[in-house]
Amino acid sequence: MFVVTVALLVPPFQAYSYLWPFGDECPPRPGLLLKVPLGPRQVPGCLLNADGVYRDDLRAVEHCSKDPLFPSAMVAFFEWTARYYHAPVGEVLATALPAAILSGARRVTAPELVYTASESDVLPRGICKRRILEWLRGNGPATGSQLRAHFPSGSASLARLVAEGLVTKQGLSPNTAAPSPSLPEVEPLRLTSEQETALSQVRTALASETFAPFLLYGVTGSGKTEVYLEAVREARRRGGTALVMTPEIALTPQLVTRFRERLGEGLVVLHSGLAERARQAAWQAVQSGAADVVIGTRSAVFAPFERLALVVVDEEHDSSYKQGQGLRYNARDLALWRARNDGAVALLGSATPSLGTFLRARQGKTGLLTLERRVGGRPLPEVKLVDRSGGKKRGALSDELAAALEENLERGEQSLLLLNRRGFAPFLLCRDCGAVPRCPQCEISYTYYRRRNLLRCHYCDTVVPVPDVCPQCQGTQLVPCGAGTERLEDELAARFPLARIARMDSDTMARRGAHERLVAQMRTGEVDILLGTQMIAKGHDFARVTLVGVLDADATLFLPDFRSTERAFALLTQVTGRAGRGMLPGRALIQTCNPGHYVFNCVLSHDYGAFFAEECRFRQEMSYPPFGYLVNLVVSGSREEQTADAAARLARALAETAPSEVEVLGPVPCLLSHLRGKSRFQILLKAPRRAPLHQALAALERLRLPSAIHLVVDVDPIDMF
Repeated sequence: MFVVTVALLVPPFQAYSYLWPFGDECPPRPGLLLKVPLGPRQVPGCLLNADGVYRDDLRAVEHCSKDPLFPSAMVAFFEWTARYYHAPVGEVLATALPAAILSGARRVTAPELVYTASESDVLPRGICKRRILEWLRGNGPATGSQLRAHFPSGSASLARLVAEGLVTKQGLSPNTAAPSPSLPEVEPLRLTSEQETALSQVRTALASETFAPFLLYGVTGSGKTEVYLEAVREARRRGGTALVMTPEIALTPQLVTRFRERLGEGLVVLHSGLAERARQAAWQAVQSGAADVVIGTRSAVFAPFERLALVVVDEEHDSSYKQGQGLRYNARDLALWRARNDGAVALLGSATPSLGTFLRARQGKTGLLTLERRVGGRPLPEVKLVDRSGGKKRGALSDELAAALEENLERGEQSLLLLNRRGFAPFLLCRDCGAVPRCPQCEISYTYYRRRNLLRCHYCDTVVPVPDVCPQCQGTQLVPCGAGTERLEDELAARFPLARIARMDSDTMARRGAHERLVAQMRTGEVDILLGTQMIAKGHDFARVTLVGVLDADATLFLPDFRSTERAFALLTQVTGRAGRGMLPGRALIQTCNPGHYVFNCVLSHDYGAFFAEECRFRQEMSYPPFGYLVNLVVSGSREEQTADAAARLARALAETAPSEVEVLGPVPCLLSHLRGKSRFQILLKAPRRAPLHQALAALERLRLPSAIHLVVDVDPIDMF
């Protein structure tokens, strides 16, 4: 019998040896989905290799799938990820694979349905229904899987089209080939000289078929997406495959629309927000070679390509690429590893690159491609600060910003307003005793929602009714303090009663298809003022937006995190860059109480270089990334005293065993010291090189903590919360 190494896809996620009882009838191949015994249970596992050492006490594999889940070359990728992030390899695989595959649903057994547009000329009501019908009329019959890949949130609209008789459906035999719609390719736009120069270097790198990383540093509106499109076309022309990553699910539909118009068929969407059947279908399309381009968020980095030719990471600076729960991987960094492993071109794009990426480009470790001018010679928006530091403030809007909004409305132009806080107010305050209602699980103030008359914790999502009296003193003077997007929406409606106002935040965009509908309304001019959180700052290209307003710009600037200024600069630069992307010039007003801060000076002059130089001085002095490396250890437990003791013992063990280069800081209570009913302490490890940190963590794995204590190992942390 063969002896195989199997990674368990359920806790404890470890890799164990098993006997292979199937002989030559089913040879052991990396990537096969298995059922293996674990104690009295049968659990899913994945075969890693077949070179284990025979032992008499080994148990046998019970069941195996017919085909591997991913190419054998990806085993090295999964094992490297596990080593780097100090996680069991089974946890990496469980994170990577669609849940439908993990449950054993390797094949879709139900008969596939084929949808065909009727010959009627009737156009249905509803944007989504109209788009689906027009797509079917232009491309011919399509299966449900194909439609789900194109319209992830369109299932209900498709069902209504069938009910209205505008679309017919019929079963497809499992042995019948699915229809392959032929999409006409849209001709590329005329590239600027800067775009041509950047693209020529990418083409040369693609021709060499060796690993070549590039930073595409371009100001907002300079046409980075056009370079991505042409790079993917070139990779395809050479017979290669391409992975295109975007930081937010909400941005995916816009990117997919542009890529499908240009590239035609062979493109699938892959992200965690898809229905499980659609995600499984997309995974299998990549695995089988039916799809050669994937667009997705961070989980798309695990797409099972046999060999990549091109990896694109749009908005590479964005913290959304870092997974915040479970396996704490950074998809941007894994994308670079995959490109290196496959000899592919890696194209990282941003108007505000992370300091580490820009430093590597400056040092010549990464190719630097620059787009210094907007497409069509359009000017960057004029940015102005509105000082709100003195005097009494009447509402969230300054008089200057309110006047600018009035002017825009009179001209029939659109405006964006950024307020990076949800709800009506950040908290309620008792004027009698000064108490603030707090979440007992997290010890954080509740956010007040006036329209639904409730208080919500944005960390554990606990919802409670608004109290009639103060829980502390029984006083009746509970008043909302500060402003969130809900309050701003009410203020705008009162000031501009004739304006068409829409809000984009995670509260209003929770329903499927809400984001796509709002983006369509902005494009057709059905919205005059769009307000929202940071969701409005990324990736949107609205030609009619000529004014951007930023309210409370200091909110992200002074967070207790060494990256707070970098995040603030990126957010302000990105959101002000939404203005003036069409034929009309744009302007931006930033309300702040700290107009002298260097971040605002750099935003006013659109000077990333000056910000980079200033920020690097601070980072280098403190040995913070990119001039040092960090690991954040978070120790949590239900009992505060026990958790504090475990954290202290852990810190002492690290101080005794870690290499001398490693500085052990802490333990101290986390900035969010209580979260979801758990007490939390953190220990920060700092070193000038990565290797000593990994040596310290390897020694840490031998330390046993009490079962009631949970330890999170966050390698290369993005925030300190």
